[in-house]
Amino acid sequence: MATNRLITADELLAMPERDCRYELVRGELITLPIEGAMHGSVVSNVVVEIGSFVETHDLGEAFIRTGFILATDPDTVRGPDVSFVSKARLSDDVSDGYFTIAPDLVVEVVSPNDTDTDMADKTAEYLAAGTRLVVVVDPLNRAITTHPAQGDITRLGESDTLTLDDIMPGFECAAAEIFGRR
Repeated sequence: MATNRLITADELLAMPERDCRYELVRGELITLPIEGAMHGSVVSNVVVEIGSFVETHDLGEAFIRTGFILATDPDTVRGPDVSFVSKARLSDDVSDGYFTIAPDLVVEVVSPNDTDTDMADKTAEYLAAGTRLVVVVDPLNRAITTHPAQGDITRLGESDTLTLDDIMPGFECAAAEIFGRR
């Protein structure tokens, strides 16, 4: 009889190259499909907007699908679509391993296979681990929802402007820029 054994963050990191992505949730391996064109386009737009702002203002580093250990024993490792860690919290020597700190900012782009429960669970995990702001971008509905660790959830439409003043003072981006072409 086979038993399902929990996997650790170290075991996940040591897994050989794969044709799909994985995350680890309370020790259980979660398979994530390769995303479609709309998802990739929106992630790219977010990376350009946030990445260039972070670099121009020397605020820290932006990352794409980088692993963060959010909980241990059993381990949870998430790889948000886009994340940001402030300069003050970055180690001088970024290793090949997963971060053991939560990112300051997480941006998750909703995929066709994501459920509302999936997104709510991810958001709660990031916030519980210490992430200061989770931004959920829904390309299909052209909506952005911000979930701060402190304060009220805000929902933006494509005619609104996304600001990240608590994380990146002065950052502003038209939601339409994130969604790109129809």
